[in-house]
Parts: sequence; C-alpha cells; structure tokens
Amino acid sequence: MTSDVRLAAVAGSWYPSTPERLGPQIDRYMADAGTDASTPPRAIVAPHAGLMYSGPVAAFAYRTVAGVRYAAVILVGPSHFIGFQGVSIWPRGAWQTPFGAVPVAEDLAADIAAASDEVIEHPAAHGREHSLELQLPFIAHVLPGVPIVPLVMGRQSRATAFALGDALAAVVARVAGPVLLVASSDLSHYHDAGTAAEMDGVVLRRVEQLDADGLMQTLEHEPHHACGGGPMVSVIHAAIQLGSTRAQVLKYADSGDVSGDKSSVVGYMAAAIW
Repeated sequence: MTSDVRLAAVAGSWYPSTPERLGPQIDRYMADAGTDASTPPRAIVAPHAGLMYSGPVAAFAYRTVAGVRYAAVILVGPSHFIGFQGVSIWPRGAWQTPFGAVPVAEDLAADIAAASDEVIEHPAAHGREHSLELQLPFIAHVLPGVPIVPLVMGRQSRATAFALGDALAAVVARVAGPVLLVASSDLSHYHDAGTAAEMDGVVLRRVEQLDADGLMQTLEHEPHHACGGGPMVSVIHAAIQLGSTRAQVLKYADSGDVSGDKSSVVGYMAAAIW
C-alpha cells in the first residue's frame, strides 16, 4: 500500500469539503430525523448517494447511534468501479474527512482478515469508491474518536456475503466493548417512483424480518434491488449470530423527494438492528 491514509475521493462534489459547511448540513439532517433510540443498535443500514440526496435518510440511522461509546465501527459497502472476488479491507492507518482523520482499528481489522480467506487487501478497490466514504462525515461528526474497519465487497456472491458475516460475528463476539456494524447500500436505481417503491419494498421487508437468506435469494433473482445487497446480507447474518432479534426500517425515500423528478429515482433506506 503506497499510503496508509485513504484520501477523500468525493469531498467537494458529493458533500462539502470543509467542516464549516459540512457540520451544519449534518446537524440539520440529524435534527430533522426525530428522536434517539432508547437502546443503541448493533447494526444500521444507511445509503451512500450525494449527501443532499441520501443524507436526510442516512441521518435516521445515525441518529440512533449518535454519541454512543462504540469500541469501533465496521463498515461494509459495495465496490462500484472494480470487480474482484472477495472483500477488500483497509487494514491500517486512517481515512481523511473534512473533520479530520478517522483512524482504522488495526487490531480488529487484523482479526477480521485472519478470520476469512474472503477478506483480502486490494487497495485499488477503495480508491474511487464512495460507498464507505459517504458514511464517514456522519461517523466523524456524531461518533468522534471512534475507529473504523473499512470493507468493500467485490462480487456479491452468496458464499462471500455469508462468509464475511460469519467472520464478523466470530471476531466481534470477542471484542470487549460494543462494535457497530454498518451496511452501506442504496436501493433500486432509475425506475419511476412507483416501480422503485415496489421493488424496494421487497428489500425493506427482508431487512425488517432479519431474513438474510431471503434477501440473498431476492438479490440472486434480481440484483438491481440494491447495489449493496451483499453487504446488507453480511451485516444481518452477523447481527443475528451476535444475538440481534429485531430490526426496523426508520426511513424510506427516493431521490425524487429532493430533485422533484419522480420519473427516474434512486431508493434510499435507513434501518437499525437490535
């Protein structure tokens, strides 16, 4: 790896590049997202589009974890640009954000890498990838000082998704403090709002049922239900093994709610798992 610091790739375009502009925007989304959860969740699902589109939805997920003293946050997102087998981990160093660098939980990352042959080092998969980067403004702002483990999934096969879930569960079970799992995913892309809501509803129901296998079957039948379906399967599978028994969709919306164009939208979901 040429550098242990992952530089922000889409700051200044997908979200503001200065804390003076980014902080108030996130604060506004968080204030509009309602009340905190009484019990911090084990896992959340949050979208990863441009912040003005998906940020108001993602805030519903991050509102449930704001200020919680997690030992670490494990981020699982899809690879949009590079196809590869397995899951690429960023094992050391830090990730740059407008709020400062967010450190990698290096010992935890090493344990995850050792727990599954599916977890590899493929730094190029992180270079342009926005699926994890769009979570970092929220994490750095509402969970300051909490380290991360970034994981980008290549080909979202059943074997990879469930193997990663097994590895995460086995490793997190041994961590002394609470660890938050984050699945980064948008839902359907570029259908009219009615078609999108129908397609996305299938995913929402699978998530609320904590049905990792059913969600995987849905994605195998129609991968376009969600770009981060595999990461969601991994996180749900891990959360169940760690004792989670309840999930709730906190917010659903689409890009047309911001753009006004309901003829071709991207669906967004915020969910939490306890």
